[in-house]
Amino acid sequence: MSADLVQLVTSLASRARAAALGLATAPTAAKNSALRQLADLIDAAHPALLAANAQDLASPEAAVLTPAARDRLTLNSTRLQHLAESVREVAALPDPVGDVLEDFTRPNGLRIRKLRVPIGVIGIIYEARPNVTIDCAVLCLKSGNACILRGGKECFHTNTALVALIAQALAAAGLAVDAVQLVPTTDRAALLTLLKLDSLIHCIIPRGGESLIRFVAENSTIPVIKHYRGVCFVYVDAAADLAMAEAITVNAKASRPSACNAAEQLLVHRSVAGQFLPAVARALAAQKVSLRCDAASAEILAREKLPHHAATVADFTTEFLDYVIAIRVVDSLEAAVATINRDSSSHSDAIVTADAAAARRFLAEVDSATVYWNASTRFTDGFEFGYGAEIGISTDRLHARGPMGLRELCTHKFVIEGTGQVRG
Repeated sequence: MSADLVQLVTSLASRARAAALGLATAPTAAKNSALRQLADLIDAAHPALLAANAQDLASPEAAVLTPAARDRLTLNSTRLQHLAESVREVAALPDPVGDVLEDFTRPNGLRIRKLRVPIGVIGIIYEARPNVTIDCAVLCLKSGNACILRGGKECFHTNTALVALIAQALAAAGLAVDAVQLVPTTDRAALLTLLKLDSLIHCIIPRGGESLIRFVAENSTIPVIKHYRGVCFVYVDAAADLAMAEAITVNAKASRPSACNAAEQLLVHRSVAGQFLPAVARALAAQKVSLRCDAASAEILAREKLPHHAATVADFTTEFLDYVIAIRVVDSLEAAVATINRDSSSHSDAIVTADAAAARRFLAEVDSATVYWNASTRFTDGFEFGYGAEIGISTDRLHARGPMGLRELCTHKFVIEGTGQVRG
C-alpha cells in the first residue's frame, strides 16, 4: 500500500472530522437550505447525470454485472425525480439534533438531560447503487453527521457527478463542503485504509451484497452496522384471503426482485395449498418468476401441469435477487414461525391472514427487524416509512434495526448542570 494513498485517505477523514464538529451545531435552516438547493440542482442536471450514468453503464465493469445489479446502477428521469423528491422530504422532516430524551433532577440538585446528538463521521461503503450517494449524504447532513462515500467502480462517474452537486449545495448554504466527500479512487487499498481510521471515523455502514458486507465487517476496526442478506418470507395462513395473498406475493416477489426487501420464500398452509398454489403459480409465471418447490408444493403444481423446479436445500435460505422464489407447504402457524426464525435473515417477513389472533402471534414471535400483517415486504424502505430516505436497513440488534433514518444516525450525550455539587 503506497504512502501517498494512505495520506490521501487519512487527509480526507481528517477533513471530514473537522467538518463534522462544525456541522453538529449547524442551524437547521442552513441544513435545510442545502438540501432544497440540492434537490433543485438534481432537477436541473438530468442531462449531465444521465450522461455520466451512461458512461458507467458502458464500462467493462458494468458489462459483467448481473441483471439485478445493472438495474440498481441504472438511472433514468423517473428515478432522478424520485431522488430529488426524497431530498425535499428529508428537508421537511424535523431535525433530530438536540431532541431532549430525558430531563430530570437528582436529589442532590444536579439537573441531568439526555440529548440526541450526531454520531460524527460515518463511512458508507456501497456497490453499483448511485441512489445511495444521495440518500446517505442527505440523511447524514440533516442529522449533523459528516460522511465519506466509497461507491463501487461500476458507478464512479455517476457518483462523482452527484457529489459535485452536493458540494455546490453545501457551499451555497455556507456549510463545509468537506461534510460530504467521495473517496476519489476505486483502489481496494484505499478502502482498507479507511476501515482502520477509528480515531477519525465513528461508524461504517456497508450497502451491497453479502460478500462486500462480510469483507467490511471482517476488516474494519470501526463499528459496522450491517445486514448480510434479505431472505424475506411471505406466509399464507389457513385463514388467508387468497386473492389478497396472491396480490401480496406477486408484489413482494416481482415488483423489484433486485431489492433486499423482495420476497424470496413463500410458505403456504397445507389446508389452502391445493387452492392457492396453482393460482399464485400462474400469476408469478405471468411475471416470469421461476418456482423452486418442495415435494408437497411440487406435487400440487404437477397435477395442474404448471412449470416448476425441485428445490435444493440451499434454495430455502437463498437471497435470489432475481425472478426466482422458493415454495414450501407447512402444517401450522407454529411451523411457519419456526421455519422463518430458522431460515430467514431477520429482515422482513409477512403473514397473510384474516385471523387476528394468528397474526398477532406471528408479529410477536417472528424475530425480524420488520414484520407485516396483510402487506407486502416491499414496504421496508425509509421513503415508504416516511423517513424521506434511508441510509440502510439494519438486521443488527445493537443501536439500530430496520430502515435507518435521521434518528438512527444519532447517538446521545448527557448534559449535567450543577450549583457547585461535589461527590462525597
